[in-house]
Amino acid sequence: MHNLKVPSYMRTKTNLPDAHSMPVQTDDQVSRHPGPGQGFSVRRIHALLFCLPLLAAPVWANAVVTDITELSLEQLLDVSIIGASKYEQKQDKVAAAVSVITRNEIKAFGWRTLNDALASLPGIHTTYDRQYSYLGTRGFGLPGDYNTRVLVTVDGNRWNDVVYDGAAFGRALPLDMDLVERIEFIPGPGGAVYGQNALFGVVNVITRNGAGLDGAETAVSYQDPGAAREGRATWGKVLDNGLDVLVSVSAYKAEGEDRFFDYPGAGPGGTDVSGVAANMDGEKNRMFFTRMGRGPWSFDLAYGDRSKDDPTASYYGDALAPGQYQRDRSLLTQLQYQDSFHDDTLQLSGRLFLGRSRYTGLFNYSGVPNLATGSGDWQGVEMRLLSTAWMGHTLMLGMEYQDNSRQDQGNEDLADPANNLLISRSGWRAGVYVQDEWTLGDSVTATLGLRLDRNNVTGNDLSPRAALIWQVTPDTTLKALYGRAHRAPNVYERDFDDGLSQIANPDLEGETIDTLELVIDQRVGRSLGLRASVYQWSMQGLVTLGTEAISGLSQYQTGEDVKARGVELSADKTWDWGGRLRGSLSYQDVAYKSGAGLDNAPQLLGKLNFSGPLAATGLRLGYELQYSSERQAIDGTDLGGYWLSNFQLSSDKWVKGLEVSLGLYNLFDTRYAHPGSDTNWQNALEQDGRSARLKMAYRF
Repeated sequence: MHNLKVPSYMRTKTNLPDAHSMPVQTDDQVSRHPGPGQGFSVRRIHALLFCLPLLAAPVWANAVVTDITELSLEQLLDVSIIGASKYEQKQDKVAAAVSVITRNEIKAFGWRTLNDALASLPGIHTTYDRQYSYLGTRGFGLPGDYNTRVLVTVDGNRWNDVVYDGAAFGRALPLDMDLVERIEFIPGPGGAVYGQNALFGVVNVITRNGAGLDGAETAVSYQDPGAAREGRATWGKVLDNGLDVLVSVSAYKAEGEDRFFDYPGAGPGGTDVSGVAANMDGEKNRMFFTRMGRGPWSFDLAYGDRSKDDPTASYYGDALAPGQYQRDRSLLTQLQYQDSFHDDTLQLSGRLFLGRSRYTGLFNYSGVPNLATGSGDWQGVEMRLLSTAWMGHTLMLGMEYQDNSRQDQGNEDLADPANNLLISRSGWRAGVYVQDEWTLGDSVTATLGLRLDRNNVTGNDLSPRAALIWQVTPDTTLKALYGRAHRAPNVYERDFDDGLSQIANPDLEGETIDTLELVIDQRVGRSLGLRASVYQWSMQGLVTLGTEAISGLSQYQTGEDVKARGVELSADKTWDWGGRLRGSLSYQDVAYKSGAGLDNAPQLLGKLNFSGPLAATGLRLGYELQYSSERQAIDGTDLGGYWLSNFQLSSDKWVKGLEVSLGLYNLFDTRYAHPGSDTNWQNALEQDGRSARLKMAYRF
């Protein structure tokens, strides 16, 4: 999430060899020299597992559905979407290939982070650098991007920070997944409604409320290897005066694993260093969340404090030096008002919001500890009017203003304060937007939207949106979509200047993306949904790290344009006995204008998720299978593709109020790696092997 937070003279590689930490394996090499969970036999097992849920369907056919939270396909498609246009829409009216993940799915598969859940959707790949988790969408996930081009909102409140402009994923997101009611993912540009950051998609998380909980819950879990312990206590209820209240506290602590790492060029004179990073992978996380509502008013507040030890020596710190870490603290809150007037033909919405973020990272350089800091404060207001008074039209008019009162970056030399660095900035952004959802006939709807944004960095930006939705038959929907979105450079990219290795670029321009997409949704009977999406996108003004010609120092500059074409095919099948099978296959061809390929951009992604009750046991099975093709690392070499399997058994039938689950992650102990970025000594970072997690939750 945080891009190059220390002065670059403290993170310069010298005399680095071309070889990096992990050997690159081709598919042939993997077949000849299978590691744990790899080789021809396991590949055949994975292929069989793709088909297993269909073959096994008769086995569960006699099971009785007793979990009323299970939704049929019809009910799933009837879930209203809020994040696409900031008001409720039926899915067949949304101008996007929207996907919804329900709370029941999160429970069935044991997903503990937001990116775990999103990784089950078409066109999404995740990356983990043993510090933070990152989301790649439709082929774009450059190492060093750090989620600046995806917008995350929680109950409509923007959660991207104002210093590094990043969206928090993984355990850096200050929200316990047990508090999530559903997740909406709206792929493609959302700039016409949201403005800044929504280039590749909007993730809108909707939380639970007191009425849905109506009591108290406690939960504990343990996962190993890593000795990860987690606990949560939540209470929610509607009080006698009509106030809906939910309050929750959560804590997480993990010892982590001892891993062997290479640090090429990290030793004296550029010599290589390697060894086991013992007791250097720990993590701590504390979270608090509350939500209240009465009548048209609602209030929510989230706070998180997360610290992650650093075994990789990020930002070219001293190799194998204990005590290095990165810490994130954040507070986000909003007060909302929403009510209807004039026989429900006019809806007025407004919100006041406030956010605070504090980043600290401790890194050692030649034995000298340095504390990197980033501090962001922001607050603002948004107002919207929604009218259905004009027959055949749903008109929305809105305005938003955000004051970024603090956008500070610094570095403290704990041995010599004379070397301290502080870059203090502030800024603002404002936008007005309008959208018309226009019913042209019994089967055709058009959506036209436009947002004008202005900020203190890039001036004015226009983000248009257009969609034509044709209900060809009651079971067939065709969507033709166009959208544009933009991103202004963040204060690190534009303003960081230490005068030694990196200089500022106050004239740095922003990025713009244009996307065309055609979506076909087809229902087959009452229980099978099919979708095909064909898209192309082009990005202009990509911000990349280059070299300033006169000084020879690093500088963020406008880079080469990027173009992509892709296809996403997906299917969703439900059965009356409670089973559900969801799968997708994505092809994404992404390249610079010159034809060169992008780093960390797999061409093929395959996803399969199956859940269903096991007859006469009171258990529910959740099985997940994912495939990612090879990814290009930053040195131009390829990291091999891989299969991942996750398996979970859960039950809430054995003891009243008690829910028990056992999850096995990376079931076949596949050995695989994700690309490192230009902040890592390592070219590739090995990912976790098999782990087991036991969780118990009690409701009373």
